[in-house]
Amino acid sequence: MRLRYVGTDFNGSQIQPNVRTVQGVLNEAFAAVFGVTCRVTSCSRTDSGVHARAATLTVELPSGEIPIPPEKLALAVQGHLPPDVSVFDVEVRPDSFHVRHDVTEKEYVYLIANTPLRDPFLCHRAWFYPKKIGDEGLARMQEAGGYLVGEHDFSAFQAQGSPVANTVRHLTRLTVTRDGDTLLVTVAADGFLYNMVRIIVGTLVEVAVGRMEPSDVPAILASKDRTRAGMTAPPEGLYLNRVFYEK
Repeated sequence: MRLRYVGTDFNGSQIQPNVRTVQGVLNEAFAAVFGVTCRVTSCSRTDSGVHARAATLTVELPSGEIPIPPEKLALAVQGHLPPDVSVFDVEVRPDSFHVRHDVTEKEYVYLIANTPLRDPFLCHRAWFYPKKIGDEGLARMQEAGGYLVGEHDFSAFQAQGSPVANTVRHLTRLTVTRDGDTLLVTVAADGFLYNMVRIIVGTLVEVAVGRMEPSDVPAILASKDRTRAGMTAPPEGLYLNRVFYEK
């Protein structure tokens, strides 16, 4: 099934003891609906404050039988979920399907509220960045983003100390657009490193305001050095937007 949540009041998506997490509330909700502890697996982990518009998850029942028709499950579980989480698009998959390992591509969207006055309706939903990014700055971001598309070692764009052996990822597209006072950075890849999208966005903003040049990006990639890239953008502007599978 697909999953939406507002990450503001969660300590990330993965279950942890004694704190509120997305997986924790899902475990409780499905246990209430089915009357038994279920195995809930998500397509990925998100940090505290990060949101999801269409993440994916699977729920495996110990008996292998489904007592509620899939088309009715979203409504059945809704009454057991808090208002900042919902599920939709429920369907049955064979046991061979794996919600995480079978992902072919993920798409994230990052929102930047680029206005001198705060919009309270975007509070905890976008990065408030009051310094004006004009058309020239937008073009600089787009140029810099173009260097990141393709297969690269993204070591420079992951949080320091991340225990990942393979840091090569294939970034299939990166766009920067404007919608009124909001900038939208859309990034899709076959996988992401820890904080990769937020570091990309922070770097693009530094390019936009002239702290870096677009042409610096290839050297940053080649360096594999996190200190060469830009700041890490805050979590509140980040949305897991879509998850793709072969079928």
